[in-house]
Amino acid sequence: MIKDMVVIGGSDAGISASLRAKELSSDTEVTMILADRYPNFSICGLPFYLSGEVPDWKALAHRTAAEIEGKGIRLFPEHRVTAIIPDRKEVLATDAEGRYRAFPYDKLVIATGGVSQVPSLSGIELPGVFFLRWMADGFAFQEYINTRRPASICIIGAGYIGMEMADAMTHRGLSVTVVEFLPSVLTSFDPSLGGIVRAELERHGVQVFNDFAVERIKSSGNALSVRSVAGQAIAADMVLVAVGSRPEAALARAAGIEIGVKGAIRVNQRMETSLQEIFAAGDCAETHHRLLGKNTYLPLGTTAHKQGRVAGENALGGNREYAGTLGTQSVKIFDLVAARTGLKDDEALRERLSPLSADIETWDHKVYYPHAEKMTIRITGDRKTGKLLGAQIIGAYGAEISKRIDMVAASIHNGMTMESLNDLDLSYTPPLSSPWDPIQMAAQAWDQANNKSL
Repeated sequence: MIKDMVVIGGSDAGISASLRAKELSSDTEVTMILADRYPNFSICGLPFYLSGEVPDWKALAHRTAAEIEGKGIRLFPEHRVTAIIPDRKEVLATDAEGRYRAFPYDKLVIATGGVSQVPSLSGIELPGVFFLRWMADGFAFQEYINTRRPASICIIGAGYIGMEMADAMTHRGLSVTVVEFLPSVLTSFDPSLGGIVRAELERHGVQVFNDFAVERIKSSGNALSVRSVAGQAIAADMVLVAVGSRPEAALARAAGIEIGVKGAIRVNQRMETSLQEIFAAGDCAETHHRLLGKNTYLPLGTTAHKQGRVAGENALGGNREYAGTLGTQSVKIFDLVAARTGLKDDEALRERLSPLSADIETWDHKVYYPHAEKMTIRITGDRKTGKLLGAQIIGAYGAEISKRIDMVAASIHNGMTMESLNDLDLSYTPPLSSPWDPIQMAAQAWDQANNKSL
């Protein structure tokens, strides 16, 4: 019987592991150690708190500390873990006053998450320059806006966080500029689809500068200036750096645990690390890619929840495997939603597949019913096998874009071909869809394109 299970980290993976363990064994002592005071908070909700659309930050808590402790989980907030000692099966931590404490474990789950990528730029530490990863980052950002009353912001990076924050800060009344090193925005999408997003940003007054390689950030009086290597300069009252994240795996590495893809903790599908009795889950760990059949690094909240649940179950003696990710994501940008799953052409080519993509523009439901909205779908399949590989969709908020991408994700998860999409028995009523769903129309367009390419 497992007597003591220790979980390092209180976000998505950590809470999922802890709750699953208590569901399976109420007698097991589950201890969750977290560096801050905010267990089980929706970090994904921070842009909407900062925009003012979610006025109370406490609403971002999936569960309160009292509710978590009511499940029988012992919480140790504001305890920073300094070492994992596998030989003694102990975790060492210091509290807010610097006092040391040892936590013995029978099983350990590492769920330390990720940290913001910090580019090596002069001026990155200047007042008014922010990152957005944890609740404390959000509070510091909010405090700066409330006290300094900035009129403008420059966002470095045009990924998901950059796009959501461009929307949020425009909603807040700031003048927004986005700079991006690559030639398009929303860089996990193909550039032509990124162009649709760029047009939406500009329609709402956001200035966008692509091919902008930031060299440094300078301070001039009360203002900041973001300078490019080409000599361009963007003046702003504050700067948000949103250039991605990396796994927080230093504790695991120091403990002798193997490190894998992109510096993430190496795990198998049971979420076991290279050391016995130690599991890892969430943004600190590798992710099994279901379509490719190998590990990669795709830090997503949905993935962290699933991995944490598997780790918690297996720590209690279970035999569950994490089924794998497809990188399914969606993001709202003003009046648009962009969503993707699976592989794009370039990603499939790197895996030595034979991708072909087809594009359609269609309506989300029958056009004779009011408020029909257009969507652009790019669907990707393998020319040799007909296997469905992925999709990218951009359309109006309210056009059920997420429903469509989830349909594709479920189909890829189950190994379906492009042709078999047409066999799906999908719901239809004129206000919501068409007899052939837009995804099925895209599959038919792909089939025509594939036949022409043969």
